Amino acid sequence: MKLSLLEKLCCPQDKNELELKIFKQVEDEIIEGIFTCPDCKRYYPIVYGIPIMTPDEYRQKELETPLLNRWGLQLQEKEERFILLNK
Repeated sequence: MKLSLLEKLCCPQDKNELELKIFKQVEDEIIEGIFTCPDCKRYYPIVYGIPIMTPDEYRQKELETPLLNRWGLQLQEKEERFILLNK
């Protein structure tokens, strides 16, 4: 994902600004990272340079959990929403 795309993205749930944490970057390309919404507390990972910003009902926690664990993050187990335990 190009850094220039950052100003065009917002939380798909509530349209608020997103916070970004970058885990892997090559020049102006974000390879791995995570967006979080400070208002609704949802997260959206960036995997292989692609931001995953699909609605909760189309996401699968079991597919995202290994990636989050590698980054040292965890999901709240009992939540239906995709919310991180720690940030």
